[in-house]
Amino acid sequence: MNKSDRIYVAGHRGMVGSAILRLLQSEGYNNLILATSKELDLRNQAAVENFFRVQKPDYVFLAAAKVGGIQANNIYRAEFLFDNLAIELNVIHSAYQHGTKKLLFLGSSCIYPKDAPQPLKESYLLTGPLEKTNEPYAIAKIAGIKLCESFRDQFGANFISAMPTNLYGPNDNYDLNNSHVLPALIRKFHEARINGAEEVEVWGSGKPLREFLYVDDLAKACLHLMLYYNEREFVNVGYGKDISIADLAKLISEITGFKGKISFNTTKPDGTYRKLMDITKITGMGWKPETELRNGLKKTYEHFLNEVSVTY
Repeated sequence: MNKSDRIYVAGHRGMVGSAILRLLQSEGYNNLILATSKELDLRNQAAVENFFRVQKPDYVFLAAAKVGGIQANNIYRAEFLFDNLAIELNVIHSAYQHGTKKLLFLGSSCIYPKDAPQPLKESYLLTGPLEKTNEPYAIAKIAGIKLCESFRDQFGANFISAMPTNLYGPNDNYDLNNSHVLPALIRKFHEARINGAEEVEVWGSGKPLREFLYVDDLAKACLHLMLYYNEREFVNVGYGKDISIADLAKLISEITGFKGKISFNTTKPDGTYRKLMDITKITGMGWKPETELRNGLKKTYEHFLNEVSVTY
């Protein structure tokens, strides 16, 4: 991938897409193709086909998706399945139709069976039932993997897939109804401190373990894969360590300066107990995560204070 190649970052305003965009710009890639969701509805097949016909990108980072936490996944089940399927179908098919040299599809760790052994190896895909709360989203992401594999098998397309663990960092979603656990906790503890609250309630028991990767580390993994990986099998991208939700809440309370009590609402769902990624494959290619969780959380909270908190 040369600096002057036409590179399309789908979803460049989202957390992942914006991190990939920042990295590409910092590395000197100067022919980037961008379109907001208002300019291009990726669910619209005709619009996407026309976009690819006109723009003819050489490389595509497919980071666009409809995303959310446990509650959003469970409530908007049809939208999470339909929207993500439509995005993947349209972008991957149009990339093939219009001669894209290489495409990287980004999935999610929720593709793995609910009771799969830990840590999660790439080979565990489709070996058991999925977690029910986010099954539609997981099925859509599995379909994206299979699309890339099938276009490779049938047509020889160099389409690859990466499965990130839970992500955090700049441009995350802090909506308490639709966000993932980490940004939701940042907002909750920040507002509790600002409002002088004595207690913060955390959903679930606090016992589940989660792995978190700073999004700029994922961006570096994506560029590494785009430059050096050309195989059929998808690749896990993670931090390699996990933390309980209770310990995460304590860490975020310290970083935000909240001094009160932390309670756990056990009437709310925990989701899958553990989702730790086996990252042996990608670390064997020369990539490794660089950002320690506490430092990443500090940088994320600084971004929240500077860019986000004033909007709530």
